[in-house]
Amino acid sequence: MDLLIRYLAGGLSAGALYGLMALGLVLIYRASEVVNFGHGDLAMVSTFAAYTLLRAHAPLPLALGGAVLFGAALGALVERGLLRPARRRRATPLTLVVLTLGLALVLNGLAGLLWGHEIRTFPALVSGPPLRLGPAVITREQLFNLVVGLLLALALYAFLRFTRTGLALRAVTQNPEVARLMGIPVDRILILAWGVGVGLGAIAGILAAPLIYLEPNAMLPLLIKGFAAAVLGGMTSLPGAVIGGWLLGILENLAAGYIATELKTPLAFALIVAVLVVRPAGLLGRPISHRV
Repeated sequence: MDLLIRYLAGGLSAGALYGLMALGLVLIYRASEVVNFGHGDLAMVSTFAAYTLLRAHAPLPLALGGAVLFGAALGALVERGLLRPARRRRATPLTLVVLTLGLALVLNGLAGLLWGHEIRTFPALVSGPPLRLGPAVITREQLFNLVVGLLLALALYAFLRFTRTGLALRAVTQNPEVARLMGIPVDRILILAWGVGVGLGAIAGILAAPLIYLEPNAMLPLLIKGFAAAVLGGMTSLPGAVIGGWLLGILENLAAGYIATELKTPLAFALIVAVLVVRPAGLLGRPISHRV
């Protein structure tokens, strides 16, 4: 029983990171109907920004906050400078997806030029002995990631539910043309959606970096798990993204603990395939109908 509780705690902690990655993907998709394959590399570049600031002896809060803002600014720039001109030229959804793939390759190459391809270690964000919660032992890092993931999900819910800007963003995700007729500045809302979405991905990358390593391809596994969580929960559902992340984290931790650690990534792919076959809309998503 102690081992099971430990696996569940570790799964919830990892799932919080997958959920943050999925939240950013779903928010961007709902606002602009673009599947952002550059999400992982945007998170990677933001994490390298945090690493650079820490190496320059910036205080930890300043380095982390600056890197997240840098990621959000990158997301806004991608929407404003790359996707919007393509959309105005009647680019197809497939063209927009290819643009995000090209963006990922460009960012990956730039990161290799600026920081090199050697593996680096990212400093721990919290330290101290493990905590005992009843019969289970959980590291402070796991608890920190779980709490941050939960608080950010709640903060995003409150923003979308109780603020005028959040309500405007929800209106744009439902029908941008009607929102425009109501006087909502749709173009600015799209910039906001990309900024917040990429910012969430940057936070996920920064939280994950101390647990893995840092190099230009480091965030690819996290991106895959984020996509798996988004598909599992539903690409149109923000709560589904969080729940999908937790479910994926728990399932892969149980599979790794009781069967083999090599099953973690194959399980993510298997979940994507299974959900797309059985319930394409995901657990909490709704059938997708593209805007005209």
